Amino acid sequence: MPTELEELVGFIADPKPEIRALATEHLVPYSTSQPNIFKADNLKPVKNLKLLVKDHPKIAEHVITILINLAADREILESLATDERFLDEILRQIIVAAEPNANLLSMLLANLAKWDSLKRIVEKKQSSPSELGSNDLVMNQLVDLFVKGADGTYNKNADFDHLAYLFADLTKHAEIRHYFVQKQEYDGVIPITKLKVFTEYKSDIRRKGVASTIKNVAFEVPAHPLFLSEDEINILPYVLLPIMGNEEYDEEEMMSMLPDLQLLPPDKERDSDPNIIQTHVETLLLLSTTREGRDQMRDVKVYPIIRETHLRVDNEGVRDACERLVQVLMRDEADPDKGGRVEEVGEDNNEDDDDQIIEV
Repeated sequence: MPTELEELVGFIADPKPEIRALATEHLVPYSTSQPNIFKADNLKPVKNLKLLVKDHPKIAEHVITILINLAADREILESLATDERFLDEILRQIIVAAEPNANLLSMLLANLAKWDSLKRIVEKKQSSPSELGSNDLVMNQLVDLFVKGADGTYNKNADFDHLAYLFADLTKHAEIRHYFVQKQEYDGVIPITKLKVFTEYKSDIRRKGVASTIKNVAFEVPAHPLFLSEDEINILPYVLLPIMGNEEYDEEEMMSMLPDLQLLPPDKERDSDPNIIQTHVETLLLLSTTREGRDQMRDVKVYPIIRETHLRVDNEGVRDACERLVQVLMRDEADPDKGGRVEEVGEDNNEDDDDQIIEV
């Protein structure tokens, strides 16, 4: 005899929409507390849920919420992330300007990126809505959606903040990092430059995901000249501003800093999240891998900024990252005993944030 809960799961596929609506609504809390009930009959409930992302918007809302939570289970995650038709449907729906569940779809995509094969998304293409102003490459559509959709300006129902977590996870793969530093033909823009403007954005989710994405892309050492060039990516001011507060510097130090960092207002505040600050400092450490990067950071007085960050942020991770960067910037380049290779920042230093499944 099936239990009442097992019977409820069976109603997911009921032909009557009102029954599906009640069943999916009542099953949402069980997607976190008892996920195994969705794994019966060789994942049949999950297969049914995947079909219902196209259902009536209210039913789809419950369905997508359930799938977001179920993605914490590796077996279910594999079933979702490797299903080509299901992935294509999510990507088709999320770019529709009137899609009511676009934020939930963003969360679902972010969780699917925990499965490594999702990096194949970089090769996917589909038609783009004219209002999005993108081309047919899915990655370009997602980046444009993230930029143009902030604050509900593209879709009044969504801000697409969780796409930042999608990008953060995808950029652990070389193929995606390469994409983010390649100028795109349709608009002549390097994709990572579209994300850098959000390092001081009001949304914690967006700032955190963008900071991690920039850090991951900075593992592409051959792209460091692009990162540091004022005419290309010009990343330094966007990484340094969030870690700066209203502290004062002596005139000689300040006048050598980047123009955007000089004469900051007295109410300037550094990022309130020490994990984001640590990520930015680790990005600077990655950019110090080359002699050119180290010299440029010395020329624009990065050291005093790191010195003040170390002094004012009471966080062990931030202080450790600051100390490592100071050692690199203050060392004698002519000393052969110091070596020419910078200690790498581990790609999974941010596992505590990047590898967490979003729950709703």
